[in-house]
Amino acid sequence: MKKFIETLKNCWRIEDLRQRLLITLLFTAIYRFGSFVVLPGINPSMLEKLQSQTSGGLMSLLDMFSGGAFSNASIFALGIMPYISASIVMQLLAIAVPYFQKMQREGESGRKKINWYTRILTVAILFFQAPSYLLNLKAQASQALASGLSWPVFMASASVILAAGSMFVLWLGERITDKGVGNGVSMIIMIGIIARFPQAFIQEVATRLNAIAGGGLVMFIVEILILYAVVCAAILLVQGTRKIPVQYAKRLVGNKQYGGARQYIPLKLFAANVMPIIFAQALMFIPLAIVQYQSDNASWVVRSLMDNRSLLYNCVYVVLIIAFTYFYTAITLNPTQMAEDMKRNNGFIPGIRPGKDTAEYIETIMSRITFPGSIFIAFIAIMPALAGLLNVQQQFSQFFGGTSLLILVGVVIDTLQQIESHLLMRHYDGLLNSGRTRNSGVSAY
Repeated sequence: MKKFIETLKNCWRIEDLRQRLLITLLFTAIYRFGSFVVLPGINPSMLEKLQSQTSGGLMSLLDMFSGGAFSNASIFALGIMPYISASIVMQLLAIAVPYFQKMQREGESGRKKINWYTRILTVAILFFQAPSYLLNLKAQASQALASGLSWPVFMASASVILAAGSMFVLWLGERITDKGVGNGVSMIIMIGIIARFPQAFIQEVATRLNAIAGGGLVMFIVEILILYAVVCAAILLVQGTRKIPVQYAKRLVGNKQYGGARQYIPLKLFAANVMPIIFAQALMFIPLAIVQYQSDNASWVVRSLMDNRSLLYNCVYVVLIIAFTYFYTAITLNPTQMAEDMKRNNGFIPGIRPGKDTAEYIETIMSRITFPGSIFIAFIAIMPALAGLLNVQQQFSQFFGGTSLLILVGVVIDTLQQIESHLLMRHYDGLLNSGRTRNSGVSAY
């Protein structure tokens, strides 16, 4: 504890780091304040039906990423998700379209162009999602609309407000990246997730203490121990890497010698990040959308796919996550390009011929580490469902796994690395005496 307090004092002594931390706190407070500013023409006390509708599926994912702004019908209801969707589309275009492939290889200028196209696409997505959100609001919580409200006028004005609010959230994230501790967009998502934790924690404690049968306080302690173990497993997953040794040939330039050093290519065990879980959750939301247009006598298969605790749901969910993990890893990591870059810089893997053999070797290693990584991701993704079987409350069970836990762990580790780099640059001790935050990750061989 004494070491931790001393580290906080060191953070405060460094003027640049102190300003970055204060700016991050300021922008975070602005974001949280906007999450409670309800759209004009909406009665906040009449949103119970919309809030109950966001208890599962894709709606729950959107509400979790927005920190409750989605169910509150606030000006930040759409949050940062339209920008994430646009970024995913641009990543896919950079693989399939030669024009964007060329742009991606142009370095900083190409990155600026891609960011500009991403923002334009974000605006286009917003003007599709905003009316869809308002139509869903009218269908699920029509009583929340003010009496005498002109629906066309409300639709037009509220769509503009939602789009502007989402772009303002994106601007906040970019300012956190430039002026704050970095990873602004990820920080916005993390803040939204953390904002749900205190209420979920209090509800779970109250439920366990009021339970006549079911373990009470002892069962709650068991839940905390399981949560701690899952968090440790998620840290190992996020930090796990497979290091491929690369030897660079020596070369003389004048009287100086360059190269000759051995470096490593860190292939992450968790290269696909949370994208497989997000894609799988989006597809698993389809049965719910189908049932909304069917009669009450839906088949047992559809009913099972609507229940996130059923065996069929979780089996299909695991298969989708594994498939999307392979798909997303394949489109984001290009072994051929890696081999060409290595050959261009006079690098080679010891014992492997440059060129095609190197690309095949990297692809083989990626395939071997992707499978256990996908199994690990799938296990963490179904942990909320397993926690639900132990009668854990819906909101609290989301922190046992899935996108919320993986995003929290990844962003916290990145933020710790950013802060620790500022401390080490000024010859202060880092945040941790032990651990692997300052290293590239935990090796997985």
